[in-house]
Amino acid sequence: MSSQVATAGGPAGPVPPAGKRKSVMGTRPWVVGLFLLPAIVLLGALVVYPIGYSVWRSLYNADGSGFVGLGNYGDIFTDDATFTAVKNTAIWVAVAPALVTGLGLIFAVLTERVRWATAFKLVIFMPMAISMLAAGIIFRLVYEADPDQGVANAVVVGVHDTFAESSVYPKARPSTESDLKASGGGSFTSTGTVSAGSPALIPLVGIAPNKVPGSPGDAKAAQASGDGVSGTVWLDFKLGGGGEKGAIDTGEKALPGIKVEAVKDGKVVASTKAGDDGTFTLPASADGAQLRLPSSNFAAPYNGVDWLGPSLITPAIIGSYAWMWAGFAMVLIAAGLAGVDRNLLEAARVDGANEWQVFRRVTVPLLAPVLVVVLITLMINVMKIFDLIYIIAPQPTQDEANVLALQLYNSYTGGGGDLGLASAIGVVLLLLVMPVMIVNIRRLRRERRR
Repeated sequence: MSSQVATAGGPAGPVPPAGKRKSVMGTRPWVVGLFLLPAIVLLGALVVYPIGYSVWRSLYNADGSGFVGLGNYGDIFTDDATFTAVKNTAIWVAVAPALVTGLGLIFAVLTERVRWATAFKLVIFMPMAISMLAAGIIFRLVYEADPDQGVANAVVVGVHDTFAESSVYPKARPSTESDLKASGGGSFTSTGTVSAGSPALIPLVGIAPNKVPGSPGDAKAAQASGDGVSGTVWLDFKLGGGGEKGAIDTGEKALPGIKVEAVKDGKVVASTKAGDDGTFTLPASADGAQLRLPSSNFAAPYNGVDWLGPSLITPAIIGSYAWMWAGFAMVLIAAGLAGVDRNLLEAARVDGANEWQVFRRVTVPLLAPVLVVVLITLMINVMKIFDLIYIIAPQPTQDEANVLALQLYNSYTGGGGDLGLASAIGVVLLLLVMPVMIVNIRRLRRERRR
């Protein structure tokens, strides 16, 4: 006897047998399963099986012949290289997403205030079109130590030399015929004193005549200058050899710009610089003083910052990452900013809030959901960062820049191919990503319920 179901405004209808029920969309469950089967097989083969195999393999030693339990996981926190990778990964997760999100927020706000907003967005977003490999090569050149090649050091050296006096002849030194002797700190002081009416001779060597900076002329013997002290600073060497050591010979080059100081009882009483012909003149107060060439004449030129050194390698690479991903953050935040009710901003201004207060108290709270999305996405992304570090960090400092993804690669490809440790690192990375993904999924579900 078939059961009946009453419908509103009509007679009861028959209920279909349980074995023949259909889904809400009118499709039988076995048909749904048939269509989902290829996706389930691919998901199992590409996701579930690799995860399961990695967990199982992480419990065995390097070649898989012996069960070590959680020994590989213990090595992650006891081995120096792997522990450094853990610390650097933590730095990346704490710094890079916050930095990129902050830059994206600033750029998104600026796009509403600059005249050429579209061009501005294009310039900021353009690095996203570059692969990690290409970006790594670009920034390896940007961070090159030589200021003539590395853009970063070229800027730093340019700014430094604008505010600080650079040395004139970093490789020069007194010749053996000179009575100048090293006096500490890179300076040279004469053993004897000078007197008015007797021009001083200061011969220097250590520079090839064709390497003298600028276009110096031939050295000229100084003339006596009344009560003052005069002299000549020159390169006591000429191409082809010949000439007399300690004397100014024809064709020997002047060293203009050399700073000369007159010192009495350890105090500088006068100073001057050599002219284009190498000659210099000191006032009468220099009579009876010793001559000193200060270290500023010979100090090595400032070559910038060691961006790829052990102390700055991680911040330098994070900077390159920010250059790439700031455009991504800007686009997402700008989309959220476009949906902000402008009436709320105007109401805050009418109530007396300045622009900074409007930004901090109104704009940022309204953008909080978007900022969380960007932050979580970038946190997941930096946990698996590999390309930039592998390419930018030179081999001597790669250990200081090491992260878990790079250590996973090195554990398997180098040092005997320790697949057990590499699998353990992979499982740890998965466990680190899972909480972030769970938070993101819960947030998406709450958004759908609204």
